[in-house]
Amino acid sequence: MIQLSEMLSPRPERMWDLVKQAGVNNVVALLNGAEQDQRMFASVGKEGLVGEASADIAWGEEAIKRDRDIFGRHGFKMVAIEDTAPMDRVRLGLPGRDEQIENVITQVRAMGSLGVPVLCYNWMALSSWGRTSVDTIGRGGARVTSFKACEADLMSPLIEPGEITEVQLWDALQYFLDAVIPIAEEVGVKLGMHPDDPPRAIYRNIPRIMRSPDSYRRLLEMHPSPSNGITLCQGNFALMDEDLPSMIRELGGQKAIAMVHFRDVRGGIDDFVETLHDEGKTDMVACMRAYADVGFAGPMRPDHVPTMEGESNEHPAYGTLGRLFAIGYIRGLEHSVFGKPIE
Repeated sequence: MIQLSEMLSPRPERMWDLVKQAGVNNVVALLNGAEQDQRMFASVGKEGLVGEASADIAWGEEAIKRDRDIFGRHGFKMVAIEDTAPMDRVRLGLPGRDEQIENVITQVRAMGSLGVPVLCYNWMALSSWGRTSVDTIGRGGARVTSFKACEADLMSPLIEPGEITEVQLWDALQYFLDAVIPIAEEVGVKLGMHPDDPPRAIYRNIPRIMRSPDSYRRLLEMHPSPSNGITLCQGNFALMDEDLPSMIRELGGQKAIAMVHFRDVRGGIDDFVETLHDEGKTDMVACMRAYADVGFAGPMRPDHVPTMEGESNEHPAYGTLGRLFAIGYIRGLEHSVFGKPIE
């Protein structure tokens, strides 16, 4: 069976009770003040270098234990962390990267000590998931995020053309893997690389290298290890125009899938909208069957949902009602494919 999960920050809120009532007991955690906690909701035009390490080290063992205990008091188990110390100097191979890598190693060792087995990270330098609109009208008037390449090309560039190269990013990734994967393997933590979002060759003058199945095949070959894995974000893989169930079987057959973002889109890489989980272009039942066929039993969480009637759009793609809809949809697929467990 999968570990149906929800992404939460370690700040108790009303959503926690609703998630519990929906039957979810597993948490994919953000870290209070770490990189993705600062970046996660900056999807349109707010990218840039995030803050450096602070005095309160969010990725140290004491802080992660505190977060784990907060979740535990509310009945949640932390099954993964989707956040790291700031890493842009690492991604770009800049001076100071060794210190940032040491911060990641500190986090990985802490996760191993505390029994948190999965770390999701990404290679999107200076940026996060990119969209050109967060209030496109979707089904029934729901507000969805969308992307049009022609509009993205008009956004202010983050760097000058050619300032960063693909070779630079690949070389920096090799340096990172060689430093961190042996430690992760030693302490029993699996790293899962998230795709570039959207998986285009260039975003606001920044090259993006994790954009195709071949990118992932290369990643796995760069440092073969049970700890070198992927976060299979279905929305991004769907935009790669691949047979998604086949990709699940290929990568899952290698036990390379660390965790799953279960979501969907309509359209292509240069013009797409995100959808409710039952209305996208992907055969979600076939995907769930593929996870069952490869024996995937890791964290799976809904991702990027519409903002629905009565909700503010303060956090686009992370509204409450859409997430509850998605949890129920995924649970139904899980029970239909894996079977309902007897308690």
